[in-house]
Amino acid sequence: MRARLRHERLSATGLCALLLALAACGGGSSGNPASNGSGSQSGATTGSSGSAGGSSGVAGGSAGMTGAAGSTGTSGAGGSGGASGTTGAAGAAGSAGGGAGASNGGTTGTTGSGAGASGTGGSTNADASSGSGPDGSVDTGGAASTDGSDGGCTRDLLSNTINAYFTALAAHSATALPLASTVKFTENGQVSPVGTAGMWTTAGMVKYTQSALDTTQCESATEAVVPNGTMDIPYALRLRLVNQQITEIETIAVQPGGYVVSGQPFASDTAAIIASANTVNWETPVPANEQNSYTEIADWMEKYFADFPAGVCNTTSSCVRLENGGGSFNCSAGASCQAGQPDGGNAVLPYHAILADTDLGIGAGFDMFMNDTDMHMFKMIGGQVSAVHAVLTGATTTGWN
Repeated sequence: MRARLRHERLSATGLCALLLALAACGGGSSGNPASNGSGSQSGATTGSSGSAGGSSGVAGGSAGMTGAAGSTGTSGAGGSGGASGTTGAAGAAGSAGGGAGASNGGTTGTTGSGAGASGTGGSTNADASSGSGPDGSVDTGGAASTDGSDGGCTRDLLSNTINAYFTALAAHSATALPLASTVKFTENGQVSPVGTAGMWTTAGMVKYTQSALDTTQCESATEAVVPNGTMDIPYALRLRLVNQQITEIETIAVQPGGYVVSGQPFASDTAAIIASANTVNWETPVPANEQNSYTEIADWMEKYFADFPAGVCNTTSSCVRLENGGGSFNCSAGASCQAGQPDGGNAVLPYHAILADTDLGIGAGFDMFMNDTDMHMFKMIGGQVSAVHAVLTGATTTGWN
């Protein structure tokens, strides 16, 4: 299955089916990092003795270097993220190289070194960059970790970033967030600079969240209850990270009257969203013998969007669908399960993102539900869907078409 799923345009026949359905259901220590692993270098010429140099290798890897007489050499590059080290002054022959740095890598630092023996070491939790020594040898660095410093992704990274986002939102300032220079932000389909508009000027501290953490795509989806001034409203959030930086932020903020069904405003119920923590047990891990695969979870959401309302399959008899917390519809009301795999080229509901969390059994997708920008979230255990929630509000576009 594709890592990133993209939407298609709403077909005329799909729109008819959709209308019928809606009518029916409503700083590290100083170090002279050679990168985080073992590496060897030698000076090119004989000269004054070289000593260890390099200061401020933030979170640099250790690389013990012993130097005999020789000209100043250059260390291998460190891991990403720290400040550059400075060139060390000439010292006594055979002086030690850089001291041990803290974990999580630093950028290139240089040391004054003569023809030296290989330096070994390197702290954990970073993927050191390869760097060449003055004699042309290459330091390949240490093994990559999964803490996100090397582009890897963990559940902790995603969860901590979600928490940081809601803290920043309540502070009405995005300056503390790890934003990529190319970050894109939308609220209800409208693109704007992060931290400048909409809920960024009115939000209080989040009161409730339930999240799908997709470490395969390094992406998260969250249903939340957030104060907007004196009123709590349903809120959806999608974050995408690359190399620990946020590159995409999609939000849906459901203001009163924002979601309309059959010409009438549909009332939100934030208390029901909060209560679902205990009725659905969203963030309770699924037992290993009842977990579904990443593909099974993602495919369920894809079929739902592609064939709606004939793509609502494998729901339990007690499965309830809430829309902005309201409605409490049976999941199969006005729906059916069409056999076969969905045709991703002709989705009834044009979608642009699908996420899966195998640990929690949560799937989520972002789409254009007729005239509403929408997030659907579901809980799957043993191949059966026990709950579906939607957060949606009126918009002319998702902003991600």
